[in-house]
Amino acid sequence: MKLFTKIFTPLFALLSPSLKAAHPAVVKEEFVFTHPPTPSCHASTITQASSGNLLCAWFGGTDEGEEDVCIWLSHSDGSEWSQPQKVAEAEDVPCWNPVLFTMPSKEILLFYKAGKTPREWSGFLKRSFDEGKTWSEESGFPAGIVGPEKNKPLLLHNNTLLCGSARESYKRWGCWMDITPDSGRTWTKSAPINVPSQLFGIIQPALFYSKPGEIRMLTRSHQIGHICTAVSYDEGKTWTDAEATSLPNPNAGIDAVRLADGRILLVYNHSQDKRSPLNVALSEDGGATWDMKVILEDASGEYSYPSVIQTDNGYVHIVYTWKRKRIKHIVLDPTLF
Repeated sequence: MKLFTKIFTPLFALLSPSLKAAHPAVVKEEFVFTHPPTPSCHASTITQASSGNLLCAWFGGTDEGEEDVCIWLSHSDGSEWSQPQKVAEAEDVPCWNPVLFTMPSKEILLFYKAGKTPREWSGFLKRSFDEGKTWSEESGFPAGIVGPEKNKPLLLHNNTLLCGSARESYKRWGCWMDITPDSGRTWTKSAPINVPSQLFGIIQPALFYSKPGEIRMLTRSHQIGHICTAVSYDEGKTWTDAEATSLPNPNAGIDAVRLADGRILLVYNHSQDKRSPLNVALSEDGGATWDMKVILEDASGEYSYPSVIQTDNGYVHIVYTWKRKRIKHIVLDPTLF
């Protein structure tokens, strides 16, 4: 089934249940932890260390927005996940939306936010030089810089990090790029991504090279029920106006990755009003059209906020919120789509 970026009659009602996660591309599915360290968890992120081991982080506590919400982390050598450990917290305010990223230098960056609400949060960064065993003290960013709001940065050809950032102001959600040439030590900002007539708001960009010289973003949207997109032709400094795609969005996070073979893989909720089902789609034309491939979850409940990477062995790893109680990890073999 093809899903095109021009709006037409939504196709989510036509999905076949035969696409459910029994698909042969599903190599492994597991929970990152079996005994939750906190009553609630959300917003996981995943990266591969230089050794090949995986790191997964998320925020957890009594409930989203409560003062006891901290950043937790587990490691996996491919056989099992380590016991979750608390790696970041803030005094009297909750933490939010961690983002892990491994630099070519092997340094691992842990971005996260802290504040009473997303309208008030500030961005912070910790560094690890031993694959996440120990972490530096947190460092803050200049006022107005948040860092990557939910999804991993895009590493440009000159080792600059393009970080999809956003602001959730009252009735006005908007995106831009926070840009750092030196792993988060200094920053600049792109022009904002314009939204025609302010008919909808966009946050949490997922970034990828759609073709040489062209970077595309896909974003969560507010109000219109569709994933939105914009394109940059100058390494993220300026962007086309955002426009809606045909892909539905229930005001929930998404993520995407460019695979080694050039295809784009997207993980998202194929619904306009619920955070179920959770789906995988592929594009062979840089994100212009999409083929539905796998339904990862389709039961009642919340399955949301995916984070996706492709590891050195070619497998695709996805982590996501499972009913706000667990973080689930799924491994896909993209050659079997």
